[in-house]
Amino acid sequence: MSNDQGSQQQASAELDEIARTFVEARREGRSLPDFPGTIPADLITAYQVQDLAIGRWDDSVVGWKVGYIAAERRDSSGDERLLGPIFNRNLWNATGSIVEIPVFSAAGGFAAVEAEYVLELLDDAPADKLDWTPEEAEALPAKLHIGVEVASSPLATINILGPRVVVSDFGNNNGLVLGGEVPNWTRCDEPELRAQTEIDGVVVGTGGATTLPGGLRAAYAFALSRSAKRGRPLKKGELIATGNATGIHDIAVGQVALIRFAGYGDISCKAVPAG
Repeated sequence: MSNDQGSQQQASAELDEIARTFVEARREGRSLPDFPGTIPADLITAYQVQDLAIGRWDDSVVGWKVGYIAAERRDSSGDERLLGPIFNRNLWNATGSIVEIPVFSAAGGFAAVEAEYVLELLDDAPADKLDWTPEEAEALPAKLHIGVEVASSPLATINILGPRVVVSDFGNNNGLVLGGEVPNWTRCDEPELRAQTEIDGVVVGTGGATTLPGGLRAAYAFALSRSAKRGRPLKKGELIATGNATGIHDIAVGQVALIRFAGYGDISCKAVPAG
């Protein structure tokens, strides 16, 4: 049996129940005390849960967040990153004013903000190409934007429990704020793409594109590869949030995050209750 079929098949009813429980908690804006069932045996099974949850969510997928997996937390798939869907209703354009972002922290869940560099595909990816190198990914035309991921889940321990749990619950994503374009990004030196995150006026993280292991192109290549292997080849217009550029920063309802992208603008967000 191939990895993409899962090394250990859990009953489809059990996987669907996990998906249903996460989806209902998200719709109702409430927390979950524990993972709702047996944690999937591997990432491939976790993506089955994610696909079932996407099918239950009444909205279209407009992009994907990429998250890095520490070496000690990887499984037999060999993936060093993971994907989670970004939905249309939770995509906001940065307007210069404060954007309200829904989080589950008031209900007892997890909530954080992440500075992101976001790719927007300008062409469809070839559906039959399953493996991409960073160099091949760079050659597939895309715009680069600044952005902020809303990392939030009804499960407070989602990151502690690890990648299989993160994948099961929409990649721990609850939205994306999309900012302005970084022109001619393939000609930029990544060390020049710098960012800083403040929460309520206090600097909580600094970094930039070089914070991402392998850089923007490695994240792009992973998103293309894993999406194709899932039978979801990326399409023109889809977005890829490439990974946290200054760290993962907890945020509570009522707090304001200000993310500064050196030379490319600022994005301000205020956390409000989800649901």
